[in-house]
Amino acid sequence: MRPPVSEGYIDYRGCRTWYRVVGDLASPAVPLLALHGGPGSTHHYFGPLERLGTERPVVVYDQIGCGSSDRPRDIEWSVAVFREEVDAVRSQLGLERIHLLGTSWGGMLALEHVLSGAAGIVSLILSSTLANLEHWAVQQLVLRNALPRAVVEVLDRHERAGTYDDPEYEEAMEAYFDRHFYRGPKPRPELERMNAEKSRDVYRAMQGPNEWTVTGALRGWDVRDRLGEIDCPTLVIRGRHDMCTDPIAATLVRGIRNAREIVLEESSHTPVLEETERYLEAVGAFARESERALRPTL
Repeated sequence: MRPPVSEGYIDYRGCRTWYRVVGDLASPAVPLLALHGGPGSTHHYFGPLERLGTERPVVVYDQIGCGSSDRPRDIEWSVAVFREEVDAVRSQLGLERIHLLGTSWGGMLALEHVLSGAAGIVSLILSSTLANLEHWAVQQLVLRNALPRAVVEVLDRHERAGTYDDPEYEEAMEAYFDRHFYRGPKPRPELERMNAEKSRDVYRAMQGPNEWTVTGALRGWDVRDRLGEIDCPTLVIRGRHDMCTDPIAATLVRGIRNAREIVLEESSHTPVLEETERYLEAVGAFARESERALRPTL
């Protein structure tokens, strides 16, 4: 039997944030709330997560500025904008207890939410993410410079000129994404939709022109010193060929008390699409285990 599906909008800062729920929020099962990456990407690559909706409600949404949510032109983009949006989503949908999953930038946002003192986090699933953006940028530069020499030469030339929108530069960037973002068969409908509906403006305002050149509002973002404050069960999950490299993941695993790590050997930055069965099995099992540990209080 397929779970029910509902979609709608929450009100946030005078705008509309679009959401989708697979499953029944009135059921006693603890929902899974998933925060997508970017900043400025969309929920679409979370499609396979909906299969977990037979066990618990799965809630996704497009962060303000992208996808099916409103795209205000008069907003100053900041971490606080998105952190407060998570609060609004939880409040208006009645998500008192949740399993919180965040990928990449969404993982940063999940860390922000937990470290803000948010209550009701039954488990935290940090998927292909980070605790320090400067470290991330350094590691991405290592991955970039390991690309074929001809590709690196194109990237070098356009980065010196600042011509990040040049089709030649964008084509060269595909070599980086093919190796470290998504290594599966193409075209992939979820990624096609995401690319069509993402916001480059939000990405550049928050991050910059690429993953190793940080010029936006996230510059200086670093929560390494606060990881010890996290006391909920935490899973760090990533791909072997991920943009989330071994040193980046190690910072999370060492910093969060009793954090567990799972590495999917055939995946890069989107293991939910690249090794779907293993990813869903790991996430589902971790959620169930975390609930059993808290059974007297659920």
